[in-house]
Amino acid sequence: MNPLKQVTALDPTKRAFSLLDEFRNFAFKGNVIDLAVGVIIGAAFGKIVNSLVTHIIMPFIAVVLPGQGDYKDWAVDINGSVIPYGQFLAEVVNFLIVAAALFLFIVKFLGWVMKIRKQEAVAPAAPPPLTVDQKLLTEIRDLLQNRPAAGAGR
Repeated sequence: MNPLKQVTALDPTKRAFSLLDEFRNFAFKGNVIDLAVGVIIGAAFGKIVNSLVTHIIMPFIAVVLPGQGDYKDWAVDINGSVIPYGQFLAEVVNFLIVAAALFLFIVKFLGWVMKIRKQEAVAPAAPPPLTVDQKLLTEIRDLLQNRPAAGAGR
């Protein structure tokens, strides 16, 4: 190989532009943008669920269950070691709510949508109604088919 070609092949500006082009092609494809939107919406949904658990469900559980103080202070003392289980319980409830929401959305709702789309794809589409010209041509065809042959009656 020509040594000059080897030197130009190592040109950092060409490699940088090539890398930039590859990154632009990757980053601005629809799938990556859709993924980014999904991650942002998922993070916002996680904050809403966390707030629901922290501010509504767990205080309600703290009122219903006997005990003193906030659920975050719930702990067990075993041989001088304190095991705070209140916050862990809140995280478990948070996880269960997120899992239930995802199950309902992904399995039930999207499954239902896919089932309807599959039925629409399988069901044959009804033919469009005939135009006036098509009706007249059909009548002419039927009359010609029912007419006795030209030489059959002689």
